[in-house]
Amino acid sequence: MTLKIIRTLVVVALTSTCISAGEAQSLGEGSQAQKHSQSRVKVSGRGVDHLNEALVHWKTPTPTGLIQQSTEIVDLDGDLQGRVLYHVTSVFDFVKGTLVNSGDQVFSGTIAGSAPVMIHDDRFRFEVNLVTGEESGQVFLVDQIAGPKTRCTLQVAGTGLNADGNPTFTYDGECVFRGIH
Repeated sequence: MTLKIIRTLVVVALTSTCISAGEAQSLGEGSQAQKHSQSRVKVSGRGVDHLNEALVHWKTPTPTGLIQQSTEIVDLDGDLQGRVLYHVTSVFDFVKGTLVNSGDQVFSGTIAGSAPVMIHDDRFRFEVNLVTGEESGQVFLVDQIAGPKTRCTLQVAGTGLNADGNPTFTYDGECVFRGIH
């Protein structure tokens, strides 16, 4: 009788071990929920848009101004270190005294000391008051191209022009690093 109980305990113990090993094997070293994590980082810094080096692809007059498409380079310093290739459609309305920029941009660089990333944004929007020079905008770097999985949402405010006549600005916002750790 005692031998039968010992055999039963051994079978139960082996079965439990096999199930645990099978579950662990199908999930890897730990569950995927445990391996995936997110870290949020507040970011800020400054930048310059090299407007004087813009490649203007075309211009079309409108009844109140013009629409222009160009490619520009933006340098970022601060928590985001790198460059932005900026393919922009600019809508000038001289009657209202406004400029609206939208299009596509790709950031390539590092974020708060991260490994290099490359992230795309096709939702940015910058508004400029042509009378006062006030400039503000939003950036949505959310489409990962290369590097760590990262998403950044930024607010941008113009700070004037540098000695070369190029627009300068500050940015602040949040970046979320996603991935397996």
